[in-house]
Amino acid sequence: MTTTTPKRITVPAFRAMKGGPRIGTLTAYDYPTAKIADSAGADMILVGDSLGMVVLGYPDTLSVTVEEMLHHTRAVARGTSHALVVGDMPYLSYHISVEESVRNAGAFIRAGAQAVKVEGGKPSRIRIIRRILDAEIPVMGHIGLTPQSVNAFGGFKLQGKGSEDARRLIDEARALEKAGCFSVVLECVPAELAAFITEEISIPTIGIGAGPACDGQVLVFHDLLGLYDGHKAKFVRRYAQIGDDMRTAISHYLDDVRTGRFPDVATESFHVGSEEELRRLYGNQAAAADATTVKSDSE
Repeated sequence: MTTTTPKRITVPAFRAMKGGPRIGTLTAYDYPTAKIADSAGADMILVGDSLGMVVLGYPDTLSVTVEEMLHHTRAVARGTSHALVVGDMPYLSYHISVEESVRNAGAFIRAGAQAVKVEGGKPSRIRIIRRILDAEIPVMGHIGLTPQSVNAFGGFKLQGKGSEDARRLIDEARALEKAGCFSVVLECVPAELAAFITEEISIPTIGIGAGPACDGQVLVFHDLLGLYDGHKAKFVRRYAQIGDDMRTAISHYLDDVRTGRFPDVATESFHVGSEEELRRLYGNQAAAADATTVKSDSE
């Protein structure tokens, strides 16, 4: 019986998933986690700038550089064969000039991503997105709580709660759709607003803290599996506690090392061969010591 590897999900294929079965996406930041997520069937893997907090230990996403993002994007791209890989453009990578923004977006494509994600939907951001799209680089939008704007927002706060702010987000979603984005992330907005936007636009909405009506959902890999000890947002559901399992396993290993239970001389060590060969190589004393060790272990 032969098995066929699922085809790579392309940007047009991802866009066509609007209105179908919910789209399952998550973040990943290196080869092994990307390989696991890809083989589990993820539709999209976002190399998120959240790596600054969950992988690199920064206090926020603002410290992440383009070089760091490209390094991790290359690793994730090497670990995937099915999921659409989207590179998250970090702070100041698309804020200074149009030319620099396009150049940085192109670097993500050269690193193995099939698209990039850009935060914000105001007119100045739309102008940059259009220029990136003109360079044949697909763009995913991101509105609501945009972490790179956390200082301007005054913290990680729910967005779109009031009528004026909700109207702004609706307008931004429509502007991103009109500009040519193939999808948009809705982060930390009321479920009712996310449902309205999802119905209003023809491109998939991917929610994170935006209720169940979005076309798909995304979670941070380390939040989903309990690998991150930082703040747990209300919208995070833990499907495992891998961090606890890792600590337990490492503790057992260290205890075995300190008490001499690891490695086992019979099953986890290599040996020269016969006692005669051992004597020839190391002398009678070494052969006797080895024989004593093996005997003691077997007892």
